[in-house]
Amino acid sequence: MGQTRRWFTQTALGLSVAVAIAACGGGGGGEDTISVGSKDFTEQLILGEMYALLLEEEGLTVERKLNLGGTPVAQAALESGEIDLYPEYTGTGLLTVLKAPVMTDPQEVYQTVADGYAEQFNLVWLEPAPMNNTQALATTPEVAEEYGLTSISDLAANASQLVMIGPPEFEVREDGLPGIKEAYGDFDLESYKAVDAGLRYQGLVDGEADVAVAFGTDGEIAAYDLLVLEDDKNIFPPYQVAPVVRQEALEANPEIADALNRLSPLLDDDTMRQLNYEVSGNQREPADVAREFLVDAGLITE
Repeated sequence: MGQTRRWFTQTALGLSVAVAIAACGGGGGGEDTISVGSKDFTEQLILGEMYALLLEEEGLTVERKLNLGGTPVAQAALESGEIDLYPEYTGTGLLTVLKAPVMTDPQEVYQTVADGYAEQFNLVWLEPAPMNNTQALATTPEVAEEYGLTSISDLAANASQLVMIGPPEFEVREDGLPGIKEAYGDFDLESYKAVDAGLRYQGLVDGEADVAVAFGTDGEIAAYDLLVLEDDKNIFPPYQVAPVVRQEALEANPEIADALNRLSPLLDDDTMRQLNYEVSGNQREPADVAREFLVDAGLITE
């Protein structure tokens, strides 16, 4: 799934940013048009469409510029005024955009990115959703019961009997397995099975591994009824999602904040996992999934 974005280094950023912005067309959609962007993976496409639909419900004219690319491309489009807003994650804002140290308290992270974006970019973070698309470790109910796994501490205690499956980068990155070992003890797994990110969950449910590297809102977690192990030592930073908006757009259209802030409290982990799987697993269009959810929630009319 697209949530593997944080493992991959962006290359030739200047070129990719320029190409993506050029593809958006010259300039925004005009003074009376709100341009909504998103990054290029399932969850972002759903969220971007939700934002667009909510603003249209308010009577605003919306131009969709979804599927822009990774964080550097979306951030550059926002700073340049090519888009007026897009969904971003607090952990990404902290580490990737602001280059700040790792923090684990959700409110501290949110306040840090809100203050930093306002000061550096004149951008506003609206209300964050309770969902947390952070790095995670997941297992099946059967494995959890066999080894008594509910937390990463439990995993560390049983590590010598467990096979973990995930992308090769997780085995060597400081915020991957080495970081877990530093916090939870220098344990040794039975083995680490390095695979393409798209093969993690199939390998887990097929019994090729006991624990899979995951992201908190991956659709497969709900689809396969997996258990996410508690990060009981809080080593992973929070990745709550929120709309990030140009100050000028917000001043011209203050109803943006009210409309989008009504959505945020509804997006918890379970809800976002189900929405993601409707697209990644059931092959539905993000726009259809977004509209259905908003209609069911009473936020827009049919």
